[in-house]
Amino acid sequence: MVLADMTWPEVDACSREAVVLIPTGSLEQHGPHLPLFTDSILAGTVAAAVEALLPTKVLLTPTLWLGASGHHLKFAGSLSNSFEAYMGAVESVVESLIPHGFAKFFILNGHGGNTEPNGLAMRTLKAKHPELTFGHSGYFAYIEQEVAGILEGPSKEMRHACEAEASLIMHLRPDLVRMDKLRDDGLHVDPPIRGLVHFFDELTEEGSLGYATRATAEKGRRIFEAAVSAVAKEMEALSDGFVLVGNAETL
Repeated sequence: MVLADMTWPEVDACSREAVVLIPTGSLEQHGPHLPLFTDSILAGTVAAAVEALLPTKVLLTPTLWLGASGHHLKFAGSLSNSFEAYMGAVESVVESLIPHGFAKFFILNGHGGNTEPNGLAMRTLKAKHPELTFGHSGYFAYIEQEVAGILEGPSKEMRHACEAEASLIMHLRPDLVRMDKLRDDGLHVDPPIRGLVHFFDELTEEGSLGYATRATAEKGRRIFEAAVSAVAKEMEALSDGFVLVGNAETL
């Protein structure tokens, strides 16, 4: 069920066991080789493929594309919401549907800068509506092991305009990849220190973080299919229902 394509009576007839799936992305620089809309394309396309697999169990909203991207604003063309406005947009989508009986909401994120505000928005909503179900995750979090096995460069995780993201865009929107500008970029902290906050102009020369020169459309296909399968499995479980079980052994 695609919310933007429906009429209000059609929405009113939806099962209230359906998961309202909210993709979140960004419009921000992705180096000289990928489009500004990369994160929104990826989150939105994964979410759309999940809806196509579960058309009666997922109600898909349009992608919230104006993300929390202040750490990219030194690069021309990047747009950013404030944290407060971004969380307000997320909360407003949910609060608009709650009065109509929808009770399960999940954010599928494509931009790392949205992770913390997504979590705070969901926790705020849970505090206000404790009887309802809320969740959030980046689509990339479902497939960390698969991605590590596919990537060939030194970095085995999805970062920014990297081997993984470039491969995904090559697979989904090859017309948007500047193949002649693919490059490896990025710095790391030595010695490693957890939890530091940086802007991207501090960490990169031209805005990307990873090994985009290793990207291929075939890698992108494998990553995309793994993400869709993994997300669909969990959204189906969320729609069908789950229980909380104990870990303690029964005496």
